Amino acid sequence: MRARIVYESMFGNTRAIAEAIADGLRDRGEVDVLDVVTAAEVPDAPVDLLVVGGPTHAFGLSRPRTRGDAATKTDSPVSVDFGMREWLDGVSMPPRGTRAAAFGTKAATPRWLPGSAARGVGRRLRRSGYELADAPVDFFVGGLEGPLVAGEVERARAWGRRLAQQESARLSPRQ
Repeated sequence: MRARIVYESMFGNTRAIAEAIADGLRDRGEVDVLDVVTAAEVPDAPVDLLVVGGPTHAFGLSRPRTRGDAATKTDSPVSVDFGMREWLDGVSMPPRGTRAAAFGTKAATPRWLPGSAARGVGRRLRRSGYELADAPVDFFVGGLEGPLVAGEVERARAWGRRLAQQESARLSPRQ
């Protein structure tokens, strides 16, 4: 199985989740992990599974304004003008049978806080022609900047393993 993970991260939390998912996927195949800016610069490669995720900003995917706000709170480089929303707008129609999965990070409290980057990513992937391999998944951070809530890295790794098992079983008749 060949997989690619594309993520957007402001404070490193979403990147850590992407890496943990990749660890789980590597049990069954090759995995590329790319931040969204790099993904926009490299050519599309044929993959069996595309995994895409970003942080929840203002109830959904980040926008230039919310990325600008995040940039003032971190020393990490943040692309203000280009993020997951813009990358997904440019995603081309996948080859038949290519599946995708969506994830996001969001504040753990208050739990009632609506919105999810994961759900937004999932909707956009389906509109682009992908079949989702699983329901979009949110991983939780303590507050707006993190750190990740205890156990979330392990949960992401387990989700990656589950995706790898499902996709390997689905693809094995073709191989």
